[in-house]
Amino acid sequence: MATIAALQALKRKDLDVHIYSDSKYVVDAVNKGWLFGWEKKDFKGKKNVDLWREFLVYYRHFKPTLHWVKGHNNHPQNERCDILAVEAYKFGSLKPDKAFERGETDG
Repeated sequence: MATIAALQALKRKDLDVHIYSDSKYVVDAVNKGWLFGWEKKDFKGKKNVDLWREFLVYYRHFKPTLHWVKGHNNHPQNERCDILAVEAYKFGSLKPDKAFERGETDG
């Protein structure tokens, strides 16, 4: 969801967008082409289908480059993101995952 939220926050399309994530799964899904194969198979057997579909809309619009960074490895921006995520969790400012709440996480 963080990747989607980051792309949603962009106001201009003519940007050279780079996303740094400690989620190897998300980065590899895009960079290794798995995501596009899953899409061709209508995400059969995949979890979080709603999020992957939403991500694809923004991915195709902004065409970001994804980079993996090791989490909890003193990468300043990654550490800051972790702090912000924990604060958002503690203070309830996260958007609910409606599909998860409906039990729709198993594509």
